[in-house]
Amino acid sequence: MVVMSAGILLYRLDGGGVQVLIAHMGGPYWASKDAAAWSIPKGEFDPDHESALDAAHREFREELGVDAPAGDYAELGTFAYSSGKRVVVFVADGAGFDASGFSFGEFEMEWPPRSGETARFPEVDRAEWTAIDDARERLVKGQRPALEALGKMIELAAG
Repeated sequence: MVVMSAGILLYRLDGGGVQVLIAHMGGPYWASKDAAAWSIPKGEFDPDHESALDAAHREFREELGVDAPAGDYAELGTFAYSSGKRVVVFVADGAGFDASGFSFGEFEMEWPPRSGETARFPEVDRAEWTAIDDARERLVKGQRPALEALGKMIELAAG
């Protein structure tokens, strides 16, 4: 069975450029990494029990501790990772969305490795508005095609 995730990619137009809201993955593995260490706020869901859009909103809240802004959401597409996992990405204009005051969700894992001890870490440790060109290097590879699709969508809307 294919693992499915759903996420929300907020964007805003900034002085003629495009910015997107992305989140740096939490935990010790990602702590000192920047390139390919960021993600669209997203998470797994079961399509038999939840719609992709509902899951995207739930995961946004779980990861960032705030609700995604109200508004119109468009399905940008479904993007496949090299692992076979698929992520359904929804977009919305995030102009006016304050990227501060987050309360990040946590996960538990054995740390240090093979110690038998567990520690809690944030799912993401920060989120910020990033120029779309910078986001191309920062996002994990499997999510980068979403940026291309967003760029095309904005070009079509500008017409």
